[in-house]
Amino acid sequence: MSDAVFSVSFAGPLVTIQDAGRPRNMRFGVPASGPMDRLAFDAANAALGNVAGQTGIEVSLGGLTLTCTEGAVTLAVTGGDFIVDHAGQKYASWVVLTLQSGERLSIRSGNTGSWAYVAFAGNLQSETWLGSQATHSTSGFGGGTVQTGQKLHVEDAILCDDRLGDIAKPEFIKDGPVRVVLGPQEKYFSEETLEQFCAESFKVSGAYDRMGMRLDGPRLPLNGALSIPSEPIVRGSVQVSGDGVPTVLLADHQTVGGYPKIATVLSSDTDRLSQYRAGQSMNFTSISSDVAVSESRAFYAGRRRYLEEVSTPRGSLAQRLMRENLNHGCIFD
Repeated sequence: MSDAVFSVSFAGPLVTIQDAGRPRNMRFGVPASGPMDRLAFDAANAALGNVAGQTGIEVSLGGLTLTCTEGAVTLAVTGGDFIVDHAGQKYASWVVLTLQSGERLSIRSGNTGSWAYVAFAGNLQSETWLGSQATHSTSGFGGGTVQTGQKLHVEDAILCDDRLGDIAKPEFIKDGPVRVVLGPQEKYFSEETLEQFCAESFKVSGAYDRMGMRLDGPRLPLNGALSIPSEPIVRGSVQVSGDGVPTVLLADHQTVGGYPKIATVLSSDTDRLSQYRAGQSMNFTSISSDVAVSESRAFYAGRRRYLEEVSTPRGSLAQRLMRENLNHGCIFD
């Protein structure tokens, strides 16, 4: 093993260092942070055989270009439908590649998705804050925002020839309306407003970052005061401000809030929700708490099986060729 060094040739806004997040600190007013799309982040590490939550890079729609200046390392790219250009050859995201010294890796937005992830078969070095390298985008605490001109160091970099190639995408994820459980402050909204919330479409507005996404659509008037006591909030809370506009809270959300929350998005749906882009339409569907628990358990069981499958090495190129039937027939004179 040796070290690999990268020069950041270009980094768009909100390209950050992330690990699995900073749990158990919200009671102190510290957001958990971590990746916006946790499944895609975990899949990138699993595809390399890394430990869960190993530090990587979250790439925004602005894109990222890295040039390897020393060493070599195998890396994985997952997330939205991004375009990966490795040494002049283009790939779709969800791929494992090896970047050699002198080669360039470019990741830019494609047709869908807002976030991509780069995991390394090695240890990406960055600042640690409260035991985590996850970056809180507003304060910059943690590993930090990746900047053009910056140098990135990957220690103990290894080459994983038995893992190169496409990564299977998670096919078990349900598409369709975003599932929510109403509340905990649904009493501040009329029955008509609650029905409207689940019946009409919303669009992701341009006010969308790692803290949350503000939605354009029907106003959700409050049927009561805004002066409720501030209380703990979670990722997926749909809070409604005084102007009746809903906002879905995401990875860098604040730890407490006093706006009424009309609903909470299932944790199993927040990853795909985070991949929506500004202008994209969505619908919500309300389910009971019991159904939410059942469906979440099914999701996490499927998630566990998927990550186990992705983490299995494929073998070297020679081994893979030996497993294939390359003889499709013969011709006799």
